Amino acid sequence: NGAGKSTLLKILSRITTPTTGHIRINGRLGALLEVGTGFHHELTGRENVFLYGSILGMTRAEVAAKYDAIVDFAEIIDFMDTPVKRYSSGMYVRLAFAVAAHLDPDILLLDEVLAVGDFAFQRKCMTFARRLEQRGATILFVSHNMHSIKTMCERVIYLKKGQIVFDGPTAEGLRLYEGDSRLADAPWFPDAAHAPIKFTDVQLCNERGEIATVFDYGERIVIRLRYSAHRRVERPDFRIGFDRDDGVACTTYSTFSDKIEIPYVEGEGEIELRTPPVKLVSDLYVANIVVRDAQSSLLAAQIGGHFHVRHPVLLAEAYGVYHEPGEWRIGQGVEPRLSEAANDRRR
Repeated sequence: NGAGKSTLLKILSRITTPTTGHIRINGRLGALLEVGTGFHHELTGRENVFLYGSILGMTRAEVAAKYDAIVDFAEIIDFMDTPVKRYSSGMYVRLAFAVAAHLDPDILLLDEVLAVGDFAFQRKCMTFARRLEQRGATILFVSHNMHSIKTMCERVIYLKKGQIVFDGPTAEGLRLYEGDSRLADAPWFPDAAHAPIKFTDVQLCNERGEIATVFDYGERIVIRLRYSAHRRVERPDFRIGFDRDDGVACTTYSTFSDKIEIPYVEGEGEIELRTPPVKLVSDLYVANIVVRDAQSSLLAAQIGGHFHVRHPVLLAEAYGVYHEPGEWRIGQGVEPRLSEAANDRRR
């Protein structure tokens, strides 16, 4: 926050003038920035389509030719004759993105404004943006959502205090950003100062006992926790959950659910989880650590760290979150064989 990302987009879209330097843009530019940018609140949705289109460089004839497609994409046909001052922020975004996307831009600027839309529309916008990219357009996408960046972008520019600290491949840039964020040490207990249990150390390790942040599909992950209980806690339940970096819950391990009863904890202690082979697909994940008492009251909670799972074939956008190989039967007349990727994995 405050690094200058949104300001940069305003400069690129000519809303703000740079104090120093210059910008060279080759091609037609479309932009979706802050909610309501380019809209007149007293005008209807229909009128604002033509207004916003003209701001983005479209002629009235071009907007008229694409008007039906814009309205269909925005999915707010019943509100096109309503003044936009009565629109929700989600309706603003739907209409603004529809106009910007149907400009057929060579360059599309997208700020995190998409986060205010519902999930289905966010996914629809991302799919449309990828199609633009496949047709040769450039997408400049600003976000804190690591999953969206990883699936959308091949190149990352990491801004910190208004300066470029990294410009290069996405995976490398995300690792640098995660390291700088220092989320691994950040407690999120509502009142951490008075939490009955505190974690003094959290380590994610591979099967060899080495601290790691990258794991292969099918590899076991070892999580070591050191804690300090400031009072005696009866029958605590230690839980370690793996979430995708965009918040999608993937799995949770629990001493209660695994039928491990801890009579009590008090003072300094250590606990270790050795997972079964992890069958998550290639993606970025976060380990969340929680302790609850026998009445399920929250005693401690902390982000344990981020990690990658890698696989040469199983990508999140194609295979979801979890994958377990199935058993296939092929009809007569076809002789199946292992693919090269499968052979490579067996070597």
